[in-house]
Amino acid sequence: MLDLFDKIEEAKAAIEQVWDQRPRAAIILGTGLGGLVEDIEVQATIAYEDIPHFPKSTATSHRGRLVCGMLQGIPVVAMEGRFHMYEGYPLKQITLPVRVFKALGAELLVVSNACGGLNPYFQSGDIMVIEDQINLMGDNPLIGINDDRLGPRFPDMCEPYDQQLVDRVLDVARRENIPAHKGVFVAVAGPNLETRAEYRFLRTIGADVVGMSTVPEVIVAVHSGLKVVGLSVVTDMCLPDVLQPVNVEEIIATANRAEPHLRTLVRGAINTLAEIRLA
Repeated sequence: MLDLFDKIEEAKAAIEQVWDQRPRAAIILGTGLGGLVEDIEVQATIAYEDIPHFPKSTATSHRGRLVCGMLQGIPVVAMEGRFHMYEGYPLKQITLPVRVFKALGAELLVVSNACGGLNPYFQSGDIMVIEDQINLMGDNPLIGINDDRLGPRFPDMCEPYDQQLVDRVLDVARRENIPAHKGVFVAVAGPNLETRAEYRFLRTIGADVVGMSTVPEVIVAVHSGLKVVGLSVVTDMCLPDVLQPVNVEEIIATANRAEPHLRTLVRGAINTLAEIRLA
């Protein structure tokens, strides 16, 4: 059986056969946010099933392909659809693409997601720049024997999201008059949404939004030595005292409406690669 390092190398080789650029940034697009690829000068697309060891995305609105090309003059790879723990995949497999992007040469990971708002000062359609995270998924992609070629045994998580980049993205939001906040993202396993009591608990422990993704990828990005920017689109408010049943179609529709703002902020994050030294 191949070990993780060999799987990474096989996936990397398959991508390099189709696209010969060295990406400086990788982007993971969440629910309803796939339209960002329209901003990319596409040079190659690869279906996930054509990349060795990539899972198949089964989530609603996730197309399931890797888009390679230029964004703001920077070579990038973008995942049009991600993988989730609730789909039944182990976290090591879910996060394998992040390791492949690092192996290809990426310096920056931009992650986006649709989430539920816990902070009463937020509104549906707002964007939150993630400044920190809480892992309540009950698992960790780094559990098991550590391969020192991929990262340290005990990676430090005092700044999983680069604070300089958080400030840069918020500056872009203010300049473009985009409703944006910064805050804490908490990840749960799903796929069910939370109870009123669970929403109260999550808010009490310091979370501003809740979702079912992102945290495993960011843990592996930090382990790999990537800088990270995280953007959450608040698609519904999860205030326990006025909680209403959630409609998945409405969540996707809200994410779609917020997408132009998200695209502006992602372009701003990518622009930092030309302005500041990340390494």
